[in-house]
Amino acid sequence: MGLSDIAAGVEVTKKQQDRGVATVDETDADLAARLAEHADALPCEPAVAATVVEVYAGGRSIETAASVAEVAPTTAAKTLHLLGEQVSPVGPPGREIVRDWLDATLSRTEAMELSGVSERAFALAAYVETHEPIPGAREAVAATLSTGLGGGEPLAETMSSVSDLRES
Repeated sequence: MGLSDIAAGVEVTKKQQDRGVATVDETDADLAARLAEHADALPCEPAVAATVVEVYAGGRSIETAASVAEVAPTTAAKTLHLLGEQVSPVGPPGREIVRDWLDATLSRTEAMELSGVSERAFALAAYVETHEPIPGAREAVAATLSTGLGGGEPLAETMSSVSDLRES
């Protein structure tokens, strides 16, 4: 087989067809519908979880999101944690103390005293340490949490841009 045999039937054109990029966009479904797939693993109904995420993404506190969704603040925090948000009420040293308590190296009283948090915050920290975020759930809320409800960066007016830079 020669080169001419291989090239037989090949045509050269001056135009290319733009076939576009194949995309899959699941954001057409509302947030509650996207969370319904994870309903068994969430501590509340998907519609309630969607409300928590939407209010939280709008820049409000977990307590405010819980109030609007009519659930306990701890339930809202657990929901956000399971959806991939960082909600631990303790920092790295506090997380280590909670792990020591979970490993029975410290008593609960000692652990709470060393971490310096309330009983409610300590319970949430223990929950965060013992429960992994739901696989795939972060993707269900990523668009909402990354842009908030207002679209774009919630603190955009406080940020400078390249045009703000001037030579001295």
